[in-house]
Amino acid sequence: MTADRKTIDTLHNAVTQELLLRVRSGEATASELSVAVKFLKDNGASLDVITAESPMANLLNDLPFDIEEKMQ
Repeated sequence: MTADRKTIDTLHNAVTQELLLRVRSGEATASELSVAVKFLKDNGASLDVITAESPMANLLNDLPFDIEEKMQ
């Protein structure tokens, strides 16, 4: 059985939100921060393509380090 687009989008948003909550709480472990960076890379995230209102933009902005270094 294959997931439909709506299900995939829902899961993607849920993962983004969960990572964002961990980062914003200040309690994200080094491993969780690595997962967040990998998640962004795997989804083609870059500072010039993510819209300001997207959950991924919030995640990018809230990481506690310079994301440009990690995204290269």
